[in-house]
Amino acid sequence: MPPAHPFDDDKLREECGIFGVIGVKDAASFLALGLHALQHRGQEAGGIVTYDAEQGFSSVRRFGYVRDNFTSADVMEALPGSLGIGHVRYSTAGSKGQTAIRDVQPFFGEFSMGGAAIAHNGNITNANALRRELIERGSIFQSSSDSECIIHLMARSLQRNIPERMEDALRRVEGAFSVVAMTRTKLIGVRDPMGVRPLVLGKIGDGWCLSSETCALDIIGAEFIREIEPGEMVVITAKDGVQSNFPFRPQPPKFCIFEHVYFSRPDSILGGRSVYETREAIGRELAKESPVDADLVCPVPDSGTPAAIGYSLESGIPYAMGIIRNQYMGRTFIEPTEQIRNMGVRLKLNVNRALIEGKRVILVDDSVVRGTTSRKIKEMILDAGAKEVHFRIASPPTAWPCFYGVDTPEREKLLAATMNEDEMAEYLAVDSLKFISLDGLYRAVGESQGRNKKCPQYCDACFSGEYPVIPADKIEQGFKMQPAAE
Repeated sequence: MPPAHPFDDDKLREECGIFGVIGVKDAASFLALGLHALQHRGQEAGGIVTYDAEQGFSSVRRFGYVRDNFTSADVMEALPGSLGIGHVRYSTAGSKGQTAIRDVQPFFGEFSMGGAAIAHNGNITNANALRRELIERGSIFQSSSDSECIIHLMARSLQRNIPERMEDALRRVEGAFSVVAMTRTKLIGVRDPMGVRPLVLGKIGDGWCLSSETCALDIIGAEFIREIEPGEMVVITAKDGVQSNFPFRPQPPKFCIFEHVYFSRPDSILGGRSVYETREAIGRELAKESPVDADLVCPVPDSGTPAAIGYSLESGIPYAMGIIRNQYMGRTFIEPTEQIRNMGVRLKLNVNRALIEGKRVILVDDSVVRGTTSRKIKEMILDAGAKEVHFRIASPPTAWPCFYGVDTPEREKLLAATMNEDEMAEYLAVDSLKFISLDGLYRAVGESQGRNKKCPQYCDACFSGEYPVIPADKIEQGFKMQPAAE
């Protein structure tokens, strides 16, 4: 599938998006709209499960974009009912790059007390151990996804009803999970005890909805009620509304700070803060920490735009769209010969030469992963006649992989894992390169005193190497964590 970002080979991949709705006519139409708004969180595939009293559970799973699969009358008519859940996928576990349709969520299971479907955003860090145990006890897995473990754990639970079985199953799970699930009469939402991944509650007419982000509530005209709390489970019925409980042992919250930097849509609200305003604040903080004499501040579209605006406002250096993105670029539309592959960046972005020529340019981007993209953009800017190129990055150096629902390269492929800031600047051949500090990022997201080193307020493992949940599966495969600070 075409990626959301023009540089699919050099960006952290989003995780997944989940959406659920109950108590509305034609739930599938609301689910399709909600998933469309969450498309930035996963572009490989999507799925919808609904329930109707006459036809029972119905399911459609497809590769590709929501707009290409869940807009035809035939598909939507195959998904009747007033209750349903949906999922957009980017594979963070399972067969990456070789997704089979059986890996596409939501997953469905038939239990003694009725059927249930589940959609999961995050990553289970002990999935390999759970899978081995379940297979030894007779479970037969249909997919390579870590999320399927939850269904099998539910099937083996001795609890009386499906919500209790889900609680039982999720107590065995380590890592990050935001989950939406459904039975014949209930919509269920759960967030892991640290709240690594987002999940919000909305109200639409007499019905309710659950979503990864608030932007999906906006598209269906739902009212944002609140975030599901870390460690909270809500069970929603059309008759009784929202019932809440906290089935897990409390832990200090560790929301993913990179949701603020890049993953979430800028028109979403996270932790009571506008994502757009937070990214603008990151740019302002970056301008305070790393000023430079220049003529223009230009974003690397689109994720660098709010931070570039903030940098411009704080520094007084004019903001300009020095790079223009081709909004209609998907798959390469002609045979990808070597010559065409080398044109890849130019097919997706073009430099606004009239603005750039003869100027000292500050380029603002959200992150540097492998560095390959940054080098290509720098070359394009210089080819357009820029006098100087200065990179300012709206996140600290990404030096560690994420194991909580984000597809990151292996550590040795991360530029910041093997080079310091000066070495990276030399490698990229730019006039200067500066990242926002970790404390600066924390200040921008509302922590005025910066990062609490003893107990960080967010999960920032991709920057700090401090993992709030031990990645057991990865350690078993040879991953080495950094020694704990003295």
